[in-house]
Amino acid sequence: METGLLKGENFNAFEVGLLEYLLVVSPDACVYDKVMEEKQNFFDEYGEKIPLHTKPDITVANFLAMERMEETIIKWIQRICGFKHGFDVVLNNYSGFPRSNTVFIRVQDHEPFKKLAKALHVIDEYVRSNGCPKVRIIDYPHLTIARRLPLNIYEKAMMEYSQKLFHESFPVRQLVLMRRDSEFGKYKVVNVFALLPPDPNEDGHQMNLFN
Repeated sequence: METGLLKGENFNAFEVGLLEYLLVVSPDACVYDKVMEEKQNFFDEYGEKIPLHTKPDITVANFLAMERMEETIIKWIQRICGFKHGFDVVLNNYSGFPRSNTVFIRVQDHEPFKKLAKALHVIDEYVRSNGCPKVRIIDYPHLTIARRLPLNIYEKAMMEYSQKLFHESFPVRQLVLMRRDSEFGKYKVVNVFALLPPDPNEDGHQMNLFN
């Protein structure tokens, strides 16, 4: 999963009563195990411990909010999910982000995530109206293998991973909201939001309240 909303902030968000939230998509057990195996392979090859400490989730949004806002945020996300159909995620090979020295597995189709992102702007408006920072809505969904690597390790890894193959898929039938109350604390599940059943006639133009 991606974190790091607090990086670069000029204040300690937790000291002023803010909590950090993640809204994520989680792979099924089979894909989870295969991604964790890739993380283990990365550790064995490069000695980087970071991949073993992060779960293989795809972050949809990352934001700071006060606990008193949580009930309203949950209601908004439930409403959004009540108008969104489940979909399948296809993972296809590897790529990297040079600016953050991140190696990741590519998500083949970004369109379902773009629709979620569009709907989630209402959450951004709500948290900012309460004096909280802007919501970080992921514009390039991916599944991280390792991030914030030393430059020499990142460059070496990308030479290898640009040649490697990875192809799996999994169904997305729910979103999971998690939170933590300290920068190095563990995330705890706040709520799970069910999506509508997949639309067999889905053509990218489904009608919903937020389109």
